[in-house]
Amino acid sequence: MPRAGLSTEVIVEEAARVVDQVGRNRLTLAELAKRFGVAQPSLYKHVDGLEDLHRLLSMKVMYDMGDIIRRASTGKAGADALRAVANAYRSFALAHPGHYTYVFRTPTPGDTQFAAATDDVLSVLYAVFEGYGISGEDVVDAARFVRSTLHGFVRLELDGGFEMPYSIDRSFEHLIEATDQALANW
Repeated sequence: MPRAGLSTEVIVEEAARVVDQVGRNRLTLAELAKRFGVAQPSLYKHVDGLEDLHRLLSMKVMYDMGDIIRRASTGKAGADALRAVANAYRSFALAHPGHYTYVFRTPTPGDTQFAAATDDVLSVLYAVFEGYGISGEDVVDAARFVRSTLHGFVRLELDGGFEMPYSIDRSFEHLIEATDQALANW
């Protein structure tokens, strides 16, 4: 019989805390079972194993990220929307470094649930691009450009790659301005 209160959602939430505390590579079903005070096989009533848990975490992170950047950009257009999305994206990654490792997980072909989670984030970016007049197939190129730009900066920041005694925030602001210029001339 499953432990009262134990559900897939509860397990995923605790797994998210684990990855922020100790990192993605140290997430195990044994650790989760220990935290819940249950035998490891009890978790299989709710998740299909560690790989399924990673998939569920990826979906949670994508929906969380989509929600955060959507709220940040609502009512804004063009450079203001881009700035809001970029700052929310970076803040999310810095606040949840373990979560962030799941942002670019590749979905299994045919996994419509995972695709929907990814589309949730992309729909916000596409709305930002509308403010720049970017449409059609160009939105895919713009999305790749913006995601690569933001991810590169954030990943370097998380990994301690900006050790020079200069303001990281200032550098990020320049990155946003340069991205705005690029999108304005797309």
